[in-house]
Amino acid sequence: MIEQAEENGTLTPGKTIIEPTSGNTGIGLAMIGAVKGYEVEIVMSEAVSVERRQMIEAFGARTTLTDASQGTDGAIRKAHELCLSHPDKYFMPNQFSNEYNKLAHYETTANEIWEDTGGQVTHFVSALGTSGTIMGVGMGLKAKNPAIQIVEAHPVQGHYIQGLKNMQEAIVPEIYDPSQIDRRVMIESEDAFAMARKIVAQEGIFVGMSSGAAMMAALECIKDMEEGFVVVVFPDRGEKYLSMGLFQQPPVD
Repeated sequence: MIEQAEENGTLTPGKTIIEPTSGNTGIGLAMIGAVKGYEVEIVMSEAVSVERRQMIEAFGARTTLTDASQGTDGAIRKAHELCLSHPDKYFMPNQFSNEYNKLAHYETTANEIWEDTGGQVTHFVSALGTSGTIMGVGMGLKAKNPAIQIVEAHPVQGHYIQGLKNMQEAIVPEIYDPSQIDRRVMIESEDAFAMARKIVAQEGIFVGMSSGAAMMAALECIKDMEEGFVVVVFPDRGEKYLSMGLFQQPPVD
C-alpha cells in the first residue's frame, strides 16, 4: 500500500502517514515509517493492549487514542476527521478500502499457500478484520482451483476479540465481499481465548486471540470432513496480550 502510494504520488516526502487500526497494520506502518523516513501517527481505541502501543511507539510513531466504547470504528472516524482537517499534512493508506491490501495477499500469501501445499489445499480459513487476508487469498486460491473452500471465522455480536469485526455491528470494510466466502463460522470470545491458550500449551506456538478464533473455525470445518487439506492463518502473536491476562488460566468453579 505504501509503495503504490509513493508510485502514484499520493504519498510524498514530508507527509505524515496516518492510519486507524487495532494493532497489526499500525505496527507495520510504524516500522515502514522508520525505514523510509516518514512520520507516522496511528489512531487506536484506548481499549487495545498496552503492548501494541509500546511496539508502535518503539518505532518512533505517535499514537492517538479514541474512546474505548467506540472500538476500532471510533478510531476510523477520528482518522478521517484528522485527514479532512489537515489534507496537506496526512496520507492515509485506508486499509479498509484499499484494494492493494487484498492484492498483496493475492500476489504473495495465496501463492505461498499453493506452493507449500503442492496445490493440495482444499480449505482456507481466516479470521475477519479488514478482510484483506481472506479476500486476497481467497481470490488467489480460487483462481488456481475454484473448488477450494474459503472459510471465515466471524466473531459474534458484542465480542471482545481484538482485531476482529462483526460485520453486523461494525463499519464494513469496502474491500469485503461476503459473496466470496463459502462458509461462515461464528466464534464466541471465550472460545477463541481458550483455543489460543491451548495452541500455546500444546503446539508451542505463541499466538494471540484472533489466531484462536481462526483455529476454532478450522476445527469446526473438519468435523464433517472425511478428507481434505485445511490451511489456517494465525494473524497475531501472543506477546501483544500479556498485560490483558489472556494466558492466565481461568478459575475452576
